[in-house]
Amino acid sequence: MKNDYKIAIFGAGYVGLTTASCLAKFGYNITCVDIDKNRISFLQKGKLPLFEPGLFDLLAKYKKRINFTINDKKAIRENDIIFITVDTPFSAKNGLNLVSVKNVAEKIALNINDYKIIVNKSTVPVGTAELIKGIIKKRYKDKFDVVSNPEFLREGMAVSDFLHPDRIVIGSDSRKASQIVAYLYRKIKAPLVLVDAKSSEMIKYVANAFLATKISFINEIANLCEYVGADIDKVREGIKYDPRISGQFLNPGIGYGGSCFPKDTHALAVTAGDHGYNFHLLRSVIEVNNKQRQRVIKKAENLLGSLKGKNITVLGLSFKGGSDDVRESVAIRIIKDLKKKGAKIKAFDPKAISNAQKILSGIMYTTNTYEALKNSDLLIIVTEWDEFKNLDFKRVKKIMKKPNIIDGRNLLNQSKMIRLGFNYYGIGRK
Repeated sequence: MKNDYKIAIFGAGYVGLTTASCLAKFGYNITCVDIDKNRISFLQKGKLPLFEPGLFDLLAKYKKRINFTINDKKAIRENDIIFITVDTPFSAKNGLNLVSVKNVAEKIALNINDYKIIVNKSTVPVGTAELIKGIIKKRYKDKFDVVSNPEFLREGMAVSDFLHPDRIVIGSDSRKASQIVAYLYRKIKAPLVLVDAKSSEMIKYVANAFLATKISFINEIANLCEYVGADIDKVREGIKYDPRISGQFLNPGIGYGGSCFPKDTHALAVTAGDHGYNFHLLRSVIEVNNKQRQRVIKKAENLLGSLKGKNITVLGLSFKGGSDDVRESVAIRIIKDLKKKGAKIKAFDPKAISNAQKILSGIMYTTNTYEALKNSDLLIIVTEWDEFKNLDFKRVKKIMKKPNIIDGRNLLNQSKMIRLGFNYYGIGRK
Protein backbone atom coordinates (compact mmCIF):
# COMPACT_ATOMS: atom_id res chain seq x y z
CA MET A 1 0.00 0.00 0.00
CA LYS A 2 1.25 3.48 -0.78
CA ASN A 3 0.71 6.46 1.51
CA ASP A 4 -0.04 9.07 -1.15
CA TYR A 5 -3.24 7.94 -2.85
CA LYS A 6 -4.84 10.91 -4.58
CA ILE A 7 -8.58 11.09 -4.08
CA ALA A 8 -11.40 12.74 -6.04
CA ILE A 9 -14.82 13.19 -4.48
CA PHE A 10 -17.81 13.84 -6.73
CA GLY A 11 -20.52 15.69 -4.84
CA ALA A 12 -20.00 18.62 -2.44
CA GLY A 13 -22.95 18.02 -0.12
CA TYR A 14 -23.10 16.80 3.48
CA VAL A 15 -21.49 13.43 2.73
CA GLY A 16 -18.96 14.67 0.17
CA LEU A 17 -17.67 17.58 2.24
CA THR A 18 -17.48 15.49 5.41
CA THR A 19 -15.59 12.76 3.55
CA ALA A 20 -13.26 15.31 1.96
CA SER A 21 -12.41 17.10 5.20
CA CYS A 22 -11.88 13.91 7.22
CA LEU A 23 -9.69 12.25 4.57
CA ALA A 24 -7.71 15.50 4.35
CA LYS A 25 -7.24 15.27 8.12
CA PHE A 26 -5.73 11.82 7.52
CA GLY A 27 -3.15 13.41 5.21
CA TYR A 28 -4.64 12.79 1.75
CA ASN A 29 -4.84 15.37 -1.02
CA ILE A 30 -8.44 15.73 -2.11
CA THR A 31 -10.10 17.09 -5.24
CA CYS A 32 -13.77 17.84 -4.55
CA VAL A 33 -15.93 18.10 -7.69
CA ASP A 34 -19.45 19.46 -8.12
CA ILE A 35 -21.55 20.57 -11.10
CA ASP A 36 -22.90 23.56 -9.14
CA LYS A 37 -20.56 26.45 -10.05
CA ASN A 38 -21.97 28.68 -7.31
CA ARG A 39 -21.38 26.04 -4.67
CA ILE A 40 -17.79 25.49 -5.80
CA SER A 41 -17.17 29.26 -5.90
CA PHE A 42 -18.56 29.50 -2.37
CA LEU A 43 -16.23 26.75 -1.15
CA GLN A 44 -13.22 28.23 -2.94
CA LYS A 45 -13.78 31.41 -0.94
CA GLY A 46 -13.63 29.42 2.29
CA LYS A 47 -17.37 29.51 2.91
CA LEU A 48 -19.56 26.53 3.81
CA PRO A 49 -22.84 26.27 1.84
CA LEU A 50 -24.55 24.19 4.54
CA PHE A 51 -24.71 23.88 8.32
CA GLU A 52 -22.92 20.96 9.91
CA PRO A 53 -21.29 21.37 13.34
CA GLY A 54 -17.50 21.07 13.24
CA LEU A 55 -17.25 20.85 9.46
CA PHE A 56 -16.29 24.47 8.79
CA ASP A 57 -13.39 24.33 11.24
CA LEU A 58 -12.12 21.06 9.76
CA LEU A 59 -12.28 22.37 6.19
CA ALA A 60 -10.51 25.58 7.23
CA LYS A 61 -7.75 23.66 9.03
CA TYR A 62 -6.98 21.37 6.09
CA LYS A 63 -7.86 23.70 3.20
CA LYS A 64 -4.39 23.35 1.65
CA ARG A 65 -5.12 19.68 0.99
CA ILE A 66 -8.54 20.21 -0.62
CA ASN A 67 -9.10 21.59 -4.10
CA PHE A 68 -12.64 22.52 -5.16
CA THR A 69 -13.39 22.37 -8.88
CA ILE A 70 -15.94 21.79 -11.63
CA ASN A 71 -13.27 20.21 -13.87
CA ASP A 72 -14.41 16.59 -13.72
CA LYS A 73 -12.11 15.44 -16.56
CA LYS A 74 -8.94 16.52 -14.77
CA ALA A 75 -10.17 15.15 -11.45
CA ILE A 76 -10.75 11.71 -12.96
CA ARG A 77 -7.47 11.54 -14.83
CA GLU A 78 -5.22 12.80 -12.03
CA ASN A 79 -6.59 10.82 -9.08
CA ASP A 80 -6.31 7.18 -8.02
CA ILE A 81 -9.55 6.76 -6.11
CA ILE A 82 -12.87 8.35 -7.06
CA PHE A 83 -15.64 8.64 -4.46
CA ILE A 84 -19.25 9.12 -5.58
CA THR A 85 -21.22 11.07 -2.94
CA VAL A 86 -24.02 12.59 -5.02
CA ASP A 87 -27.66 12.82 -3.98
CA THR A 88 -30.11 10.03 -4.87
CA PRO A 89 -33.54 11.56 -4.23
CA PHE A 90 -36.69 9.47 -4.00
CA SER A 91 -40.25 10.26 -5.05
CA ALA A 92 -43.31 8.06 -4.60
CA LYS A 93 -44.15 8.62 -8.27
CA ASN A 94 -40.78 7.98 -9.88
CA GLY A 95 -38.90 5.95 -7.27
CA LEU A 96 -35.19 6.37 -6.59
CA ASN A 97 -33.42 8.80 -8.89
CA LEU A 98 -29.98 7.49 -9.91
CA VAL A 99 -29.38 10.10 -12.61
CA SER A 100 -26.53 11.79 -10.72
CA VAL A 101 -24.79 8.48 -10.02
CA LYS A 102 -25.12 7.46 -13.67
CA ASN A 103 -23.81 10.84 -14.80
CA VAL A 104 -20.67 10.45 -12.69
CA ALA A 105 -20.17 6.93 -14.04
CA GLU A 106 -20.50 8.25 -17.60
CA LYS A 107 -17.90 10.95 -16.92
CA ILE A 108 -15.55 8.34 -15.51
CA ALA A 109 -16.10 6.16 -18.59
CA LEU A 110 -15.21 9.06 -20.88
CA ASN A 111 -12.09 10.14 -19.01
CA ILE A 112 -10.58 7.16 -17.23
CA ASN A 113 -6.99 6.68 -18.34
CA ASP A 114 -5.57 3.94 -16.07
CA TYR A 115 -6.49 1.74 -13.11
CA LYS A 116 -8.94 3.48 -10.78
CA ILE A 117 -11.02 2.45 -7.80
CA ILE A 118 -14.52 3.90 -7.90
CA VAL A 119 -16.02 4.05 -4.40
CA ASN A 120 -19.75 4.60 -4.12
CA LYS A 121 -20.91 6.29 -0.90
CA SER A 122 -24.28 7.41 -2.24
CA THR A 123 -27.23 5.42 -0.91
CA VAL A 124 -28.30 3.19 -3.78
CA PRO A 125 -30.30 0.01 -4.40
CA VAL A 126 -28.75 -3.43 -4.61
CA GLY A 127 -26.99 -3.90 -7.93
CA THR A 128 -25.79 -0.32 -8.39
CA ALA A 129 -22.12 -1.31 -8.22
CA GLU A 130 -22.78 -3.61 -11.18
CA LEU A 131 -24.64 -0.79 -12.93
CA ILE A 132 -21.67 1.58 -12.50
CA LYS A 133 -19.29 -1.11 -13.68
CA GLY A 134 -21.43 -1.76 -16.76
CA ILE A 135 -21.55 1.93 -17.73
CA ILE A 136 -17.77 2.24 -17.55
CA LYS A 137 -17.09 -1.06 -19.35
CA LYS A 138 -19.01 0.13 -22.40
CA ARG A 139 -16.24 2.64 -23.11
CA TYR A 140 -13.21 1.45 -21.13
CA LYS A 141 -11.85 -2.08 -21.56
CA ASP A 142 -8.89 -2.04 -19.17
CA LYS A 143 -8.81 -2.83 -15.46
CA PHE A 144 -10.73 -0.84 -12.82
CA ASP A 145 -12.71 -1.75 -9.70
CA VAL A 146 -15.95 -0.60 -8.09
CA VAL A 147 -16.43 -0.62 -4.32
CA SER A 148 -19.55 -0.03 -2.22
CA ASN A 149 -18.68 1.93 0.94
CA PRO A 150 -21.95 3.19 2.47
CA GLU A 151 -21.96 6.16 4.82
CA PHE A 152 -23.63 6.11 8.23
CA LEU A 153 -23.45 9.82 8.97
CA ARG A 154 -26.08 11.55 11.06
CA GLU A 155 -26.65 15.16 10.10
CA GLY A 156 -25.53 17.31 13.01
CA MET A 157 -23.03 14.59 13.97
CA ALA A 158 -21.43 13.85 10.60
CA VAL A 159 -17.81 14.69 11.45
CA SER A 160 -17.90 12.72 14.68
CA ASP A 161 -19.61 9.79 12.97
CA PHE A 162 -16.97 9.69 10.24
CA LEU A 163 -14.03 9.81 12.66
CA HIS A 164 -15.60 7.52 15.29
CA PRO A 165 -17.94 5.16 13.42
CA ASP A 166 -19.71 2.09 14.76
CA ARG A 167 -18.34 0.14 11.79
CA ILE A 168 -16.82 0.56 8.35
CA VAL A 169 -18.51 -1.44 5.59
CA ILE A 170 -16.62 -2.16 2.36
CA GLY A 171 -18.14 -4.26 -0.39
CA SER A 172 -16.40 -5.43 -3.55
CA ASP A 173 -15.64 -8.50 -5.59
CA SER A 174 -12.01 -7.30 -5.76
CA ARG A 175 -9.87 -8.18 -2.75
CA LYS A 176 -7.25 -5.68 -3.91
CA ALA A 177 -9.72 -2.79 -4.10
CA SER A 178 -11.26 -3.66 -0.72
CA GLN A 179 -7.86 -3.67 0.93
CA ILE A 180 -6.88 -0.32 -0.58
CA VAL A 181 -10.12 1.36 0.54
CA ALA A 182 -9.74 -0.22 4.00
CA TYR A 183 -6.23 1.25 4.11
CA LEU A 184 -7.67 4.76 3.74
CA TYR A 185 -9.47 4.25 7.06
CA ARG A 186 -6.53 2.69 8.91
CA LYS A 187 -6.40 5.52 11.48
CA ILE A 188 -9.96 4.81 12.55
CA LYS A 189 -10.60 2.25 15.28
CA ALA A 190 -13.81 0.48 14.31
CA PRO A 191 -14.97 -2.98 13.20
CA LEU A 192 -14.21 -3.53 9.53
CA VAL A 193 -16.92 -5.39 7.62
CA LEU A 194 -15.62 -6.74 4.31
CA VAL A 195 -18.38 -8.16 2.12
CA ASP A 196 -19.48 -8.39 -1.50
CA ALA A 197 -20.91 -5.27 -3.15
CA LYS A 198 -24.56 -6.36 -3.07
CA SER A 199 -24.44 -7.18 0.64
CA SER A 200 -22.81 -3.82 1.31
CA GLU A 201 -25.57 -1.99 -0.57
CA MET A 202 -28.18 -3.98 1.35
CA ILE A 203 -26.59 -3.21 4.73
CA LYS A 204 -27.21 0.52 4.34
CA TYR A 205 -30.90 0.08 3.54
CA VAL A 206 -31.47 -2.52 6.22
CA ALA A 207 -29.88 -0.36 8.93
CA ASN A 208 -32.05 2.66 8.15
CA ALA A 209 -35.20 0.60 7.61
CA PHE A 210 -34.73 -1.10 10.98
CA LEU A 211 -34.31 2.24 12.76
CA ALA A 212 -37.36 3.62 10.96
CA THR A 213 -39.26 0.56 12.16
CA LYS A 214 -38.30 1.30 15.77
CA ILE A 215 -39.54 4.87 15.38
CA SER A 216 -42.88 3.85 13.89
CA PHE A 217 -43.29 1.14 16.53
CA ILE A 218 -42.77 3.51 19.45
CA ASN A 219 -45.09 6.05 17.82
CA GLU A 220 -47.83 3.42 17.64
CA ILE A 221 -47.22 2.57 21.31
CA ALA A 222 -47.40 6.28 22.16
CA ASN A 223 -50.70 6.57 20.34
CA LEU A 224 -52.02 3.56 22.26
CA CYS A 225 -50.86 5.11 25.53
CA GLU A 226 -53.10 8.10 24.88
CA TYR A 227 -56.10 5.78 24.47
CA VAL A 228 -55.49 3.67 27.58
CA GLY A 229 -54.19 6.44 29.86
CA ALA A 230 -50.58 5.26 30.13
CA ASP A 231 -47.52 7.52 29.90
CA ILE A 232 -45.10 6.81 27.06
CA ASP A 233 -42.16 8.30 28.98
CA LYS A 234 -42.66 5.77 31.76
CA VAL A 235 -43.18 2.95 29.28
CA ARG A 236 -39.91 3.85 27.53
CA GLU A 237 -38.15 3.95 30.90
CA GLY A 238 -39.35 0.44 31.60
CA ILE A 239 -38.15 -1.11 28.35
CA LYS A 240 -34.98 0.77 27.44
CA TYR A 241 -32.80 -1.08 29.95
CA ASP A 242 -33.47 -4.36 28.19
CA PRO A 243 -30.23 -4.88 26.19
CA ARG A 244 -32.22 -6.55 23.43
CA ILE A 245 -34.16 -3.31 22.91
CA SER A 246 -32.03 -0.33 24.11
CA GLY A 247 -33.32 3.22 24.37
CA GLN A 248 -32.03 4.51 21.06
CA PHE A 249 -34.64 5.56 18.48
CA LEU A 250 -37.43 5.07 21.01
CA ASN A 251 -38.39 8.74 21.27
CA PRO A 252 -42.02 9.17 20.19
CA GLY A 253 -42.94 12.12 18.04
CA ILE A 254 -44.52 13.23 14.81
CA GLY A 255 -42.63 10.85 12.55
CA TYR A 256 -39.24 10.56 10.91
CA GLY A 257 -38.05 12.74 8.04
CA GLY A 258 -34.80 13.82 6.42
CA SER A 259 -32.80 12.65 3.45
CA CYS A 260 -32.36 9.02 4.57
CA PHE A 261 -35.17 7.27 6.43
CA PRO A 262 -38.12 8.14 4.15
CA LYS A 263 -36.09 7.47 1.02
CA ASP A 264 -34.43 4.30 2.20
CA THR A 265 -37.55 2.64 3.61
CA HIS A 266 -39.44 3.33 0.39
CA ALA A 267 -36.55 2.19 -1.76
CA LEU A 268 -36.14 -1.08 0.14
CA ALA A 269 -39.86 -1.78 -0.15
CA VAL A 270 -39.69 -1.07 -3.89
CA THR A 271 -36.62 -3.30 -4.25
CA ALA A 272 -38.54 -6.10 -2.56
CA GLY A 273 -41.49 -5.56 -4.91
CA ASP A 274 -39.23 -5.55 -7.95
CA HIS A 275 -38.07 -9.01 -6.94
CA GLY A 276 -41.58 -10.32 -6.31
CA TYR A 277 -41.62 -9.98 -2.52
CA ASN A 278 -44.30 -7.97 -0.70
CA PHE A 279 -42.57 -6.43 2.32
CA HIS A 280 -45.71 -6.05 4.48
CA LEU A 281 -43.91 -4.91 7.62
CA LEU A 282 -41.98 -2.13 5.92
CA ARG A 283 -45.07 -0.86 4.11
CA SER A 284 -46.82 -0.64 7.49
CA VAL A 285 -43.85 1.30 8.90
CA ILE A 286 -44.22 3.82 6.08
CA GLU A 287 -47.99 4.05 6.55
CA VAL A 288 -47.67 4.66 10.30
CA ASN A 289 -45.12 7.40 9.70
CA ASN A 290 -47.28 9.13 7.10
CA LYS A 291 -50.28 9.13 9.43
CA GLN A 292 -48.40 10.32 12.49
CA ARG A 293 -48.33 13.98 11.48
CA GLN A 294 -52.10 13.91 10.97
CA ARG A 295 -52.48 13.28 14.69
CA VAL A 296 -50.95 16.72 15.26
CA ILE A 297 -53.60 18.29 13.06
CA LYS A 298 -56.33 16.47 15.00
CA LYS A 299 -54.86 17.66 18.31
CA ALA A 300 -54.87 21.23 16.96
CA GLU A 301 -58.53 20.90 16.00
CA ASN A 302 -59.33 19.48 19.45
CA LEU A 303 -57.81 22.59 21.01
CA LEU A 304 -59.07 25.26 18.60
CA GLY A 305 -62.01 23.80 16.73
CA SER A 306 -61.85 25.11 13.16
CA LEU A 307 -58.31 26.14 12.21
CA LYS A 308 -59.49 28.70 9.65
CA GLY A 309 -58.04 32.09 10.47
CA LYS A 310 -56.24 30.85 13.57
CA ASN A 311 -52.70 32.08 14.27
CA ILE A 312 -50.44 29.06 14.68
CA THR A 313 -46.74 29.17 15.51
CA VAL A 314 -44.51 26.35 14.28
CA LEU A 315 -41.12 26.08 15.92
CA GLY A 316 -38.67 24.07 13.84
CA LEU A 317 -38.35 23.67 10.08
CA SER A 318 -35.39 21.31 9.72
CA PHE A 319 -36.10 17.60 9.89
CA LYS A 320 -34.05 17.35 13.11
CA GLY A 321 -32.24 19.57 15.57
CA GLY A 322 -28.64 20.42 14.77
CA SER A 323 -29.25 20.58 11.01
CA ASP A 324 -30.41 23.07 8.38
CA ASP A 325 -31.72 20.27 6.12
CA VAL A 326 -35.42 20.48 5.24
CA ARG A 327 -35.52 17.50 2.88
CA GLU A 328 -38.58 15.39 3.75
CA SER A 329 -39.05 17.53 6.86
CA VAL A 330 -42.21 16.68 8.78
CA ALA A 331 -42.46 20.37 9.71
CA ILE A 332 -42.92 21.37 6.08
CA ARG A 333 -45.67 18.80 5.62
CA ILE A 334 -47.47 19.84 8.81
CA ILE A 335 -47.37 23.49 7.76
CA LYS A 336 -48.84 22.60 4.37
CA ASP A 337 -51.61 20.61 6.11
CA LEU A 338 -52.37 23.54 8.42
CA LYS A 339 -52.48 25.96 5.49
CA LYS A 340 -55.04 23.74 3.76
CA LYS A 341 -57.18 24.11 6.88
CA GLY A 342 -56.97 27.90 6.55
CA ALA A 343 -54.55 28.58 9.41
CA LYS A 344 -52.16 31.54 9.44
CA ILE A 345 -48.64 30.33 10.09
CA LYS A 346 -45.62 31.97 11.67
CA ALA A 347 -42.46 29.88 11.82
CA PHE A 348 -38.96 30.04 13.23
CA ASP A 349 -35.89 27.79 13.04
CA PRO A 350 -32.35 28.64 14.21
CA LYS A 351 -30.69 27.40 11.00
CA ALA A 352 -33.17 26.24 8.36
CA ILE A 353 -35.20 29.30 7.39
CA SER A 354 -33.31 30.06 4.17
CA ASN A 355 -33.67 26.46 2.97
CA ALA A 356 -37.35 26.37 3.92
CA GLN A 357 -38.05 29.59 2.02
CA LYS A 358 -36.91 27.88 -1.19
CA ILE A 359 -39.72 25.32 -1.00
CA LEU A 360 -42.41 26.84 1.22
CA SER A 361 -44.16 30.19 0.70
CA GLY A 362 -47.31 31.78 2.08
CA ILE A 363 -46.20 31.84 5.71
CA MET A 364 -44.43 34.40 7.90
CA TYR A 365 -40.82 33.62 8.79
CA THR A 366 -39.58 35.39 11.92
CA THR A 367 -36.12 36.29 13.19
CA ASN A 368 -36.63 34.86 16.70
CA THR A 369 -38.89 32.59 18.69
CA TYR A 370 -40.74 35.24 20.70
CA GLU A 371 -41.65 37.20 17.59
CA ALA A 372 -43.17 34.02 16.17
CA LEU A 373 -45.25 33.52 19.33
CA LYS A 374 -46.87 36.97 19.54
CA ASN A 375 -50.68 36.77 19.43
CA SER A 376 -50.54 33.04 18.67
CA ASP A 377 -53.52 30.74 19.29
CA LEU A 378 -51.32 27.64 19.30
CA LEU A 379 -47.65 26.69 19.52
CA ILE A 380 -46.54 23.50 17.77
CA ILE A 381 -43.00 22.32 18.49
CA VAL A 382 -41.80 20.22 15.56
CA THR A 383 -37.99 20.13 15.80
CA GLU A 384 -35.99 19.26 18.92
CA TRP A 385 -33.78 22.36 19.16
CA ASP A 386 -32.51 22.95 22.71
CA GLU A 387 -33.36 26.63 22.58
CA PHE A 388 -37.05 25.74 22.31
CA LYS A 389 -36.77 23.72 25.51
CA ASN A 390 -35.11 26.63 27.31
CA LEU A 391 -37.62 29.37 26.46
CA ASP A 392 -38.99 31.69 29.16
CA PHE A 393 -42.45 30.14 29.23
CA LYS A 394 -43.84 32.75 31.62
CA ARG A 395 -43.07 35.30 28.91
CA VAL A 396 -44.42 32.92 26.26
CA LYS A 397 -47.77 32.68 28.07
CA LYS A 398 -48.04 36.46 28.28
CA ILE A 399 -47.43 37.10 24.58
CA MET A 400 -49.58 34.26 23.22
CA LYS A 401 -53.24 34.93 22.55
CA LYS A 402 -54.18 31.49 23.88
CA PRO A 403 -51.94 29.23 26.02
CA ASN A 404 -52.04 26.14 23.82
CA ILE A 405 -49.02 23.91 23.15
CA ILE A 406 -48.64 20.77 21.06
CA ASP A 407 -45.20 19.34 21.80
CA GLY A 408 -44.45 17.11 18.83
CA ARG A 409 -41.13 15.93 20.29
CA ASN A 410 -42.00 15.69 24.01
CA LEU A 411 -39.33 18.31 24.51
CA LEU A 412 -40.94 20.09 27.46
CA ASN A 413 -41.70 19.16 31.04
CA GLN A 414 -45.39 18.38 31.01
CA SER A 415 -46.01 19.08 34.72
CA LYS A 416 -44.27 22.44 34.49
CA MET A 417 -46.30 23.49 31.46
CA ILE A 418 -49.56 22.60 33.20
CA ARG A 419 -48.53 24.47 36.36
CA LEU A 420 -47.85 27.54 34.22
CA GLY A 421 -51.39 27.36 32.87
CA PHE A 422 -50.82 25.93 29.40
CA ASN A 423 -53.15 23.53 27.65
CA TYR A 424 -50.42 21.04 26.88
CA TYR A 425 -50.55 18.09 24.48
CA GLY A 426 -47.52 15.83 24.09
CA ILE A 427 -47.18 12.57 22.21
CA GLY A 428 -48.24 9.50 24.21
CA ARG A 429 -48.54 11.48 27.42
CA LYS A 430 -51.64 11.54 29.61
